[in-house]
Amino acid sequence: MTVASEIIIPKNGFNLHIVKTKKYKTNTLVWKMKAPLEEKTVTLRALLPNVLQSSTKQYPTTTALRSYLDDLYGAGFYVDLAKKGEYHVMSFTVDIANEKFLKDSTSLLQRAIDFLAEVLLNPNVENNSFHAETVEKEKRTLKQRIQSIYDDKMRYSSVRLVEEMCKGEPYALDANGIKDQVDSITASSLYDYYVKALNEDELDLYIIGDIEETQVEDFCKELHFSNRTPLQIENRNNIQVKEPKEIKERQDVKQGKLNIGYRTHIRFGDDDYFALQMFNGVFGGFSHSKLFINVREKASLAYYAASRLDSHKGLMMVMSGIEAQNYDQAITIIKEQLEAMRKGDFSDQEIEQTKAVTNNQLLETTDTSRGLVEILYHNVIGKQNLTVKDWLENINKVTKEEIVNAAAKIELDTIYFLTGLEGTDDAK
Repeated sequence: MTVASEIIIPKNGFNLHIVKTKKYKTNTLVWKMKAPLEEKTVTLRALLPNVLQSSTKQYPTTTALRSYLDDLYGAGFYVDLAKKGEYHVMSFTVDIANEKFLKDSTSLLQRAIDFLAEVLLNPNVENNSFHAETVEKEKRTLKQRIQSIYDDKMRYSSVRLVEEMCKGEPYALDANGIKDQVDSITASSLYDYYVKALNEDELDLYIIGDIEETQVEDFCKELHFSNRTPLQIENRNNIQVKEPKEIKERQDVKQGKLNIGYRTHIRFGDDDYFALQMFNGVFGGFSHSKLFINVREKASLAYYAASRLDSHKGLMMVMSGIEAQNYDQAITIIKEQLEAMRKGDFSDQEIEQTKAVTNNQLLETTDTSRGLVEILYHNVIGKQNLTVKDWLENINKVTKEEIVNAAAKIELDTIYFLTGLEGTDDAK
């Protein structure tokens, strides 16, 4: 089964990924900029894409920029930030109609590429400084975005677990940056960082749709960036857990948030990566998983109970919402489920069900062009060359023994519990 074929062509300072498929009615451009996560740059990178998407030299206001997109048959334009292992990735996405489905013969793809080039290479800059009002507006929005993490206690507890678990590691940083750093950023300091990022980041352009390789290459000929050797992270050294940490934090919350972090010592690209994916599916990734059934359904201890992986950092997180009095019992049952996995106490039926659901989830992800890009971009982060077909085949090949072996590598690192004020002086 072929979802799409990817052709990778090295260009001037960036890699062009042409993904030919007739699956989508639109063509999609995704521009990705990758650099190591660092405390000194994380907030600059969190702010930069939002400033770039607000206006350009040719479209000096957000209204003018959005009006031009409307003229392109309502093209979509989005920016995004993500933490992929210990890399910080900025994404710029343009969705545009495929002119094959329109009476207009004008090349919308060419105009979309030109628009992306305008955003990236011709920003709204005067005297080596971004438009000051735009920067101040986006700074206010960024602070609100960071604050919203604190207000969403489920998300907050996930962030706090990572901060405690990975203290001293770049991974402890959040992709949205550090609130206390926002005010010190100026229009000129942000411009200086923009120049640095364009000269040093690893750059990848994905163009997905019913397209022709030679035509796409021709459309991209005006995109020029300096040649670079992007900074890579040598994170193969596995951190060994000396003693698991237990952290309790009290706030005015009605429902406790229990988050547990594990070191898997397995990353994307390792031989046992797909066995780890299958482990996570049986353990806590789906509604048929052990955590959901034993912690939520049978014991009625949790409002939710699930696990997820960070494929490029080699971590597994368990998230659950519980009442404070169920803390010890919930931890005991979660530990018992991991021990059951290590002993091979799971059935062939559970494995087959997990394979089916995992494959279905993967195919659902490829139902959107942006989802397909996220799967393919794993290869850039992990220096691999896996197709969607490879993913499906590798998942189907995983054996019970391989799942048990993956489980044996997993170490408990940190237990974090966000609980209410009851029983403390704060509760008075």
